[in-house]
Amino acid sequence: MDIDEKVSGPGGASQKNWTHLNTTYDELPLDMRFNHGHLVSITVYSVLMMISAVGNLTVLSQLIKRRRMGRASRLDVLLMHLAIADLMVTFLMMPLEIAWARTVQWRAGDLMCRLMMFTRTFGLYLSSFVLICIAIDRYYAILKPLNVTWEARIRRALTVAWVCAALASLPQSFIFHLDEHPDVKEYFQCVSYGSLPTEQHEIAYFLVNMILMYVAPLVSTLYCSSAALLEIIRRANTANDKMRRSGVGILGRARARTLKMSVTIVLVFFTCWSPYYFYCLWYWIDKDSVKKLDPAIQKAMWLFSCTNSCANPIVYGVFNRNRWTWRSGHNTRCRNGLRRGSRFHHGDSMEISAATLARARCSIQSERNIRRDSAFGIQNGSQKHINNNNINGVV
Repeated sequence: MDIDEKVSGPGGASQKNWTHLNTTYDELPLDMRFNHGHLVSITVYSVLMMISAVGNLTVLSQLIKRRRMGRASRLDVLLMHLAIADLMVTFLMMPLEIAWARTVQWRAGDLMCRLMMFTRTFGLYLSSFVLICIAIDRYYAILKPLNVTWEARIRRALTVAWVCAALASLPQSFIFHLDEHPDVKEYFQCVSYGSLPTEQHEIAYFLVNMILMYVAPLVSTLYCSSAALLEIIRRANTANDKMRRSGVGILGRARARTLKMSVTIVLVFFTCWSPYYFYCLWYWIDKDSVKKLDPAIQKAMWLFSCTNSCANPIVYGVFNRNRWTWRSGHNTRCRNGLRRGSRFHHGDSMEISAATLARARCSIQSERNIRRDSAFGIQNGSQKHINNNNINGVV
């Protein structure tokens, strides 16, 4: 290759090292001109863009409807932000990849080079950080369902996710810059070559990006899901469950389904991103063997990782297919707003709403007050009996 491509994507997005050429623009090698590989990239990105746009816009519209009607749960809010993150990838990163593959070289100037490299990774980081929020939310939903602290801090956690995504993407604006080919005049490329002083700095930057975007969501989900599954098993084997007595226990299966959905989303994330990151690690460990491979393999892995934005709305649709038909309450399957075989009004509500949680808290608080009053009444009765005995003894 006449342009030595390093690992592309977050932490190494389209890094290109120039090799000196004794040629003119009309005699450029195939890799520096529009070729069959660029055509394949444009086709695949276009298909992914359409699928992701339709899926995520559909999911987002359904979640917005539920929110306007006051039926949105915490998980709905989190999934709404996940859909927004995927739409950023769809409408910011994918069109950039299509346009860049069409022009081959960079023709938008230095400012757009830095700005687009920032937006190119912002949606990816945001998606990863929202997955962490979903993992924490499932932890509290199963282990501490009546915890008011996390419910009040969920929006703050999402704000932190947005801020962290911006901070994690910001270095891209400083690392990438516009550079002209040393031998081919008027041939510009958006590169990161020469921004970091040594190869050790490049490896460190890649590892930090890998931890933030790939490792952190997996570790957090693994821990939170394991703890939640153990709690579900413990409650299933416990006869005296306070949540079951308070009326919230009938939603236990719904909680289990939301846990399955969140775990499935992260498994899809792992499946889409693992080949790319394993390839990147292989590159930094043994460059010589990687350079012998076809460069199309790396591009294929990066394209495959982008399918994660298309898979998320499909997972949500599979686990929530009954929720989207709750308004068709006049069909034969519904009677008085209750689906046959379902304990929940308007279809299978996969998450406890705020109103249900409030009623559950009131129920538990009332039960505690009754027990306290009963105990207080027994104590007063005993004290009165003792006083009467004392009076009788004095008389």
